[in-house]
Amino acid sequence: MRIGVDLGGTKIEAVAIGDGARVLARSRIPTPRDDYDRTLSAIVTLVRGIERDAGAGGTVGVGIPGTISPATGLVKNSNSTWMNGRPLADDLPRMLGRPVRFANDANCLALSEATDGAAAGASVVFAVIIGTGTGGGVVVNRQVLVGCNAVAGEWGHNPLPAPREAESPGPPCYCGRTGCIETFLSGPGLARDYEMAGGDRVAASDIARRAAEGEARALECLARYEDRMARALGSIINVVDPDVIVLGGGLSNIDRLYESVPELWAPYVFSDTVRTRLVRAAHGDASGVRGAAWLWDG
Repeated sequence: MRIGVDLGGTKIEAVAIGDGARVLARSRIPTPRDDYDRTLSAIVTLVRGIERDAGAGGTVGVGIPGTISPATGLVKNSNSTWMNGRPLADDLPRMLGRPVRFANDANCLALSEATDGAAAGASVVFAVIIGTGTGGGVVVNRQVLVGCNAVAGEWGHNPLPAPREAESPGPPCYCGRTGCIETFLSGPGLARDYEMAGGDRVAASDIARRAAEGEARALECLARYEDRMARALGSIINVVDPDVIVLGGGLSNIDRLYESVPELWAPYVFSDTVRTRLVRAAHGDASGVRGAAWLWDG
C-alpha cells in the first residue's frame, strides 16, 4: 500500500492507494498555518488514521510547496513560509518511524497525471498548479525531473515573458523579486488585476463566474490572464517541448483556458507548429496527493 500526503497552504490531504490504483482510504484536515510543529503532528495523525482505516501499513510520499534543498537538507522556496528553513526531511521520517520520500507538489501533480491521468502515455509532461501560488513540475518517461538544485520546473518564479508596459516591473513577490509569473497567474494575482482595473475585491472564482455571465470587466481581466499564460507557457514549450501541459489547482477549473491559451501561444513558440496539448488534470484536486503516493512506484 502506498500513502500519499499533499501538504497545502490551506489543507493537508492523505490517500492510501492499493493494487490497481484503487483508493483504499482518504482524509483531509485544515493546515495549521504558521506552525511548523503542529503541521508535522497533523501529518502524522493523518497517516496513522489512513492506516487504521485501510487496515494496513504503507510507504509514505509527501508533496510539499517548495522543495528539500540538496545543500542543507532544509525546506526552501515554499510559499507556506513557516516551512522554510525547517528540517522536514529529518523530522517527519523520525516521527513516523520509516523512510519518507518528498517532492514538490507540482512534481506530484505531473507524476500523477503522467502515470494514470490526462497525460498517461506521454513521454514529456509539464504540469502547472495555478491556485494560491503558481508552481510547475516536469516528468520524463514517468520519472520526476528534480535537477541538481532541486528547482526543475519552478516556472512561477521566472519573470513574465514579453512584459507589456503596464506589467513592468510588476507586482512584488514573496520570493523577493518583482514581476514573477506567480504574481500574475496565481489566484491572488488574478484577483489583484481585477481590482486594479476598477473591480471590487473578490476571489478568482468569482471573476471567472462573472466572466461567464458576460460582465465586461471580468471578460477583459480573463483575456489579459490568458495572454499572460500563453506567453508564460510559450517559454516552457521552447525549453522543455512537452507533449502535454496539465493544469491543476483552483484556476484550472476555468473552462475557457483550454481553448483560448493554445490559440494565443503560437507567436511565443520557436516552431512552425505547436503540437503540445493543454489539458485539465484528470484527477482534479486529488492529483497531487495521488502523485505523492506514486513517489514509491519503483
